[in-house]
Amino acid sequence: MSNQTPEERRERLRQQKLKGNPSGSIHGGGIADLVGSLGWKGTGILIVVIIVGVIIYNVFFR
Repeated sequence: MSNQTPEERRERLRQQKLKGNPSGSIHGGGIADLVGSLGWKGTGILIVVIIVGVIIYNVFFR
């Protein structure tokens, strides 16, 4: 028998499950997971693309 409490065992199993299927959590993926996987350059590009998209939308649809 291991020296883990039931809470520790549940947390370890949850972490293993999330590691194996990161998008399958209860809360879904989310922006934090996206930004965490992109790095700082990818995050900057994503922000620029979103800003340019909003500007183009405002120019053509208002």
